[in-house]
This record gives sequence, structure tokens and C-alpha cells, in this order.
Amino acid sequence: MHSRTQQAGFTLLEILVVLIIVGLLAALAVFTMGGSSQQRELKNEVRDLYLLMQTASEQAVVNNLELGLLLEPDSYQFVAFQDETGDWKASGERLFRERSLPDWLVVTEFVEGDAPRLASAEDELRPDVVFFSSGETTPFEIEFTIGKNNDYVHVLASDGFSPIEWRQPGDEEAEL
Repeated sequence: MHSRTQQAGFTLLEILVVLIIVGLLAALAVFTMGGSSQQRELKNEVRDLYLLMQTASEQAVVNNLELGLLLEPDSYQFVAFQDETGDWKASGERLFRERSLPDWLVVTEFVEGDAPRLASAEDELRPDVVFFSSGETTPFEIEFTIGKNNDYVHVLASDGFSPIEWRQPGDEEAEL
């Protein structure tokens, strides 16, 4: 009797079919996750600024000084009011250093115009938002969008007395 030995393994065709299926699944995963990478980055940028603003507000009260947020089109920084000279200087703390924003991120600010500023008209570091040592802030609303797309908007806002509020896309809130 002649016995046939069975070979264990996969054929080249079976391996190629599996590789094609795995490749298609990987491409699908990258495609679906890649589309929202800017949304994730936007959320991270807004979260960082939100936490820094909360920290600045608390530091202003604890240290009995006025801190400000200076918004530029491509960056932001925190400044401190100098009582001796009566002007604003960049904060010396590493936490409040100047930070850049991605090119695609659009920041739109709405700051109450008649709110106290603690600065003269010629002051070059005049902040947009002031965190007072009394715990109050300049009333503001700052919108963050991806380019000109207004469908995905994050908003940081305060009425000047309430804590800073972060409204994210999909939050259920009645607009007034």
C-alpha cells in the first residue's frame, strides 16, 4: 500500500486573497479616521486654550494680579499687567508662553467693546480678554472653525461673571 502524505499549508492564491482583504480593510480604516484628524486636532487646540484660560483666571485671583489673553490670527499668548509701569508685558511663566495655531484653524472673537481693559490706546500688547484679580473676566465669545467651514464649531465664552464655558459641536443647547 502506497500512502499519500498530506501537505499542510496555504496556497499562494489563498495568501494573496487574504492580503488583498486585509489591505482593503486597512485602507478603509485610514480613510474613515483621516477625515476627522483636523476635527480631533481642533478639539485638542480648543481644550488646551480652555484649560489655560481657566488656569489664568485662577492664577489672577490667587496671585492678586490681572492677566490677559492676546489673540493673534496665527497664535495666542498670555500677558500680565504691570502695576509699576501701567502696561502689559508677556507673562514670564512657561505655562503661559506664546503658542502657535495651525494654518487651517480660524479663530473669530467677539469681545465686549466697552469692557474695562487696563491699558492705554498706544499699548502694543493690549489683551483681548482680561482675567481680573476679582475673579471676573472680560465678556467674550471665541469661535474656532476648520477653515471657512462653519459646520464644525467650538466656542469658548463667558459673560464676565460666570466660569468659562466650552460649547462643542453637538451640544444640546437652545440658541438665544
